[in-house]
Amino acid sequence: MHLRHFVGTLGAGMILEELTQPDLQRHISERGRKKYRGKPLSPITLKKEMASLRAMWNWAIHAGLIHGHFPSRGLVYPKHDEKPPFQTRAEIERKTAGLSEAEQRELWDALFLTLAEIDEMLEHIRQRAMHGWIYPMIAFAAHTGARRSEMLRIRVHDVDLPGNALLIREKKRAKGRRTIRRVPLSAKLKEILQEWLAEHPGGQFLFCHAAEVVRSKKRSKTTGHQSGKDRSTSLKGRMATVKKRERSQQSALTKDEAHDHFQRGLAGSKWEVLCGWHVLRHSFVSNAAAAGIDQRLINSWVGHQTEEMCRRYRHLIPSVEQEAISRMFG
Repeated sequence: MHLRHFVGTLGAGMILEELTQPDLQRHISERGRKKYRGKPLSPITLKKEMASLRAMWNWAIHAGLIHGHFPSRGLVYPKHDEKPPFQTRAEIERKTAGLSEAEQRELWDALFLTLAEIDEMLEHIRQRAMHGWIYPMIAFAAHTGARRSEMLRIRVHDVDLPGNALLIREKKRAKGRRTIRRVPLSAKLKEILQEWLAEHPGGQFLFCHAAEVVRSKKRSKTTGHQSGKDRSTSLKGRMATVKKRERSQQSALTKDEAHDHFQRGLAGSKWEVLCGWHVLRHSFVSNAAAAGIDQRLINSWVGHQTEEMCRRYRHLIPSVEQEAISRMFG
């Protein structure tokens, strides 16, 4: 995708070895005028595109296809605004009046839930969950700060209930190596996982569907159902293409299944402003920071964080901040 953008600005006929720094600067200038969701492209996005081209360039050098250094020295990127700090729901609601939809979305992206709100949201999910894995998976995210992709990979044997610990399989921390981190198990999450494991449908993955799921596009008993304009008007015609689905082995959830059921569980409620699973990660880290937990412990629980990301989490819940300033000035 990134390389297609370069073709769009530099042209498909560009000779790679003739690429110069002004060519790359022209790409940055032209792409910088583009908009996404009503806002100019972020300089971070432009830098990611440049990193993709640099990776291709370096590969071509090792393959003996081109020679010379990548001409990126001295490139100038547009200035960008620092992302807002993570904030409570009450703080965001006070600021949204008069803002554009894009600006409101950026604020809601910075939402974190307090511990009381997390408990309330989990109870809402527990009552509305359509499948057994939904409530324990959302509770897992809220009590560990794990990423969605990490939860999709976790195995049953990664949960050590007697040892009150979890092993989370990482992909982002080390290049070319799969790493594992250990996270302590809260008493509430331990109870939730014990109940889930008692009714677990089987297989190696901790969070999974039953082998057959009614009305599922991928996991129902039958497949070949018609849809759209070409759908037959008679029952016999519609059933002509339907056949029994081959029973597959138990498999992990897909990211689309996880996202879809997360949104379904919150739809129509006060919690539908949650942008996705990452809100629970923000909430875990924010509440840990507000509780005064050592930053080194937080980093070990949620995986490696950049210094910039750590700064966004270095805040206190407003009530705690007010208490601190009152102690100082009376």
